[in-house]
Amino acid sequence: MKAMLLTEYKHLEVTEVDNPTVGPKDLLVQVKACGICGSDIHGYDGSSGRRIPPLVMGHEASGVVAEIGSEVTGFAVGDHVTFDSTVSCGDCFHCRRGEINLCDNRTVLGVSCGEYRRHGAFAELVSVPQHICYRLPEEMPFEHAALIEAVSVAVHAANRTPVQLGDTAVVVGSGMIGLLTIQAIRLAGCAKVIAVDLDQDRLDAALSLGADVALKADEVDVAEEVRKLTAGRGADVALEVVGASATIDTAIACLRKGGSITLVGNLAPRVEVPLQAIVTRELNVFGTCASCGEYPACIELMRSGAIQVAPLITATATLEEGPEWFSRLYAGEKGAMKVVIQPGVSA
Repeated sequence: MKAMLLTEYKHLEVTEVDNPTVGPKDLLVQVKACGICGSDIHGYDGSSGRRIPPLVMGHEASGVVAEIGSEVTGFAVGDHVTFDSTVSCGDCFHCRRGEINLCDNRTVLGVSCGEYRRHGAFAELVSVPQHICYRLPEEMPFEHAALIEAVSVAVHAANRTPVQLGDTAVVVGSGMIGLLTIQAIRLAGCAKVIAVDLDQDRLDAALSLGADVALKADEVDVAEEVRKLTAGRGADVALEVVGASATIDTAIACLRKGGSITLVGNLAPRVEVPLQAIVTRELNVFGTCASCGEYPACIELMRSGAIQVAPLITATATLEEGPEWFSRLYAGEKGAMKVVIQPGVSA
C-alpha cells in the first residue's frame, strides 16, 4: 500500500510499505480522510520526541472497513467508521475504572516515542482494534468525521470543567482545539463565552462559532475586560488551550475567587504558574488528556449540527500533496487551520 512515511525529521516520502497486519479482533480500514494534527507538526521536526522515524503518522481519521478479524463482532466490511487515537488495553487499573485515556499500557496511533512504534493513518490502510472503533452515520462526510478526534478533546475538556448553567467561560487560545472548545463549553451550559487570542482572524472565527466576546490579548487588558463583563467578579471557568506560562497567567487572572481553570494546551513540558493566586483565591485546577469515551456523543453533536467542523477545514489534499502541506504548516502558513489528507484520492 501507499503511505506517507516520515523517513527522517522534516522529510516525508510517499512510498510503498507493507500492508498492516490484521489481528483476530482488528478492523482493516481503508482510510478516506486523515487530518494533520498540530502534534504531527511538532513531531515532524522531532521537537516533541514522539515521532521517531521511520513512522507513518496520522491519528485523526475515518474510512471504510475493508476486512475484519476472525473474532470481530458488531462491524462488517463496508461500514463507515472512525476510531480513537488512543489504544487502551482494557485490563489495567484505569481501564477497569473507565479511565481509558489514562491506560497504563496506552499506545497512540501514528506515534513512536522509543517505548513503542505504532503506525498511523497517513496511508491507504490502517489496522485498529475493534474496541476503539465507532460506526459513523452514512451521510457524514469522511473529511468531517476525521475531525471527531479533535472534537472529542474539546468535549472531554468541557466535561472536566465544573460548569453550572449560566456560567461565564473564558477560552484562551482560538486555534483549532480552542474553536471546538468554545462550542463545547457553550453546550455545557455557559451563558457567556469570551474568546482570547492574538490573531484577529481566529477571533473572528471564534465569534462566528459561538463566542459572545473576542478579546485581542495584545490590545487590551484581558483580565480587566473580563471583570467588566462579569460585574467585577471574573469568569467562573477558564480553559487554557495553548500550554504556555503567559497564557496560563492570563487564564488565571480572568477567574473569580473559587473559579476553575482547565488546562487543555500541552505546548511546553514545564510552565510557571502564579501559585499565590491559585492558593489565596482558592482556585481549582484541572488537567485534561485526550478523551474518555466521548466519541458517540461527539458523533451525535456533529450529526445534529450542534458542533460545526466544516468552517475549520482549510483544505483537503491527496497523499502525494501531503509532504508539501506539512512544509507549509510547519512554516506557519497564515490562516491555515485544519488540512485533511485523502489517501484514496488521486492528484
